[in-house]
Amino acid sequence: MTGYTAAGQETGHYELRVEGHLDDHWVEWFEHLELTRATDGTTSLRGPVADQAALHSLLTKVRDLGLVLISVRMITASAGDR
Repeated sequence: MTGYTAAGQETGHYELRVEGHLDDHWVEWFEHLELTRATDGTTSLRGPVADQAALHSLLTKVRDLGLVLISVRMITASAGDR
């Protein structure tokens, strides 16, 4: 489902993949994002990101934690989600 910011901008959904398995206590640090640990030793962070400024803030958190960022991708909403 696609949301909107207070300014009426459409909220994007993103997936960030980082190296290593993050513990569950990081859910609070990465609020509004779902953490999923994969069998390949990576963790996916998925969820809504309000705008480009919020995306940059999220990337800054990843950098500040010293995590190795593997990928960032925008998740396209399916036609049924619109």
